[in-house]
Amino acid sequence: MKNTLILRRRYRPSIFITNTMPSSTRFTTAAQHQVYARDNPRWTEVDTYSMAHSHPASRPNTQALQETLAASDASALPRYALSAPQAKFLALHIRTAGVTHALEVGTLGGYAAIWMASENPQLHVTSVEYNAHHAAVARRNIAQAGLAARIEVIQGAALDVLPQLRAAVQRGDRPRFGFVFIDADKVHNWAYFQVARDMVRPHAVICVDNVVRDGQLVDGDDVDPSVRGSREVVENVGTMPGVDAVVLQTVGEKGYDGWLWAVVHA
Repeated sequence: MKNTLILRRRYRPSIFITNTMPSSTRFTTAAQHQVYARDNPRWTEVDTYSMAHSHPASRPNTQALQETLAASDASALPRYALSAPQAKFLALHIRTAGVTHALEVGTLGGYAAIWMASENPQLHVTSVEYNAHHAAVARRNIAQAGLAARIEVIQGAALDVLPQLRAAVQRGDRPRFGFVFIDADKVHNWAYFQVARDMVRPHAVICVDNVVRDGQLVDGDDVDPSVRGSREVVENVGTMPGVDAVVLQTVGEKGYDGWLWAVVHA
């Protein structure tokens, strides 16, 4: 019952929560983890309800997206893909910003790339995937969706592939990217971000997924390499000249997490 009351309590911005407040009105870090690290069935219900109305099944890309998830499951890929609301948010940002070239680090089964490209007919996606099996499944899914001409999957370690892409961009052999989505291993988040920074156009967004990690982001003594990788990119991005960023926490069918959203001004 106590947890239920906390979940329903009216939101109070953290700037109004001080150490002088009675303990009954303050959240401790431990209490937040106990409450918000648990999946809440309402999160999935809201995702399902809202997407049924904001992106009904009659939309042209619905079948391709459903088939992509089914084929990925049949090929034993891990269920790490974005939720539908998250993926559509990225697609809508791309449309609003007029992005014509996007870079994705971590293809998995191609679900996010298919979302972005199917919603934006002007968009070309370059996606880097380390796992050869995942890359093969993604290519099949992308071809099945009719998007092979606009989504390129490069198989290889991102630490090797990204510098090669950067060199091609700097030579003028490839266009600069207007959006970058980093959703690969979390250990190398900061390394990926730094290389991506060199390949984007002014005012591009670089999004790093899964940095909040059930709130573990704030645990400085956590030895989990993924937590450390998330903390590294969050702590360093604010010191990078010409970059402004924010961490946005999210809940939904994928649980409690969040992403780093960075704008490159120059």
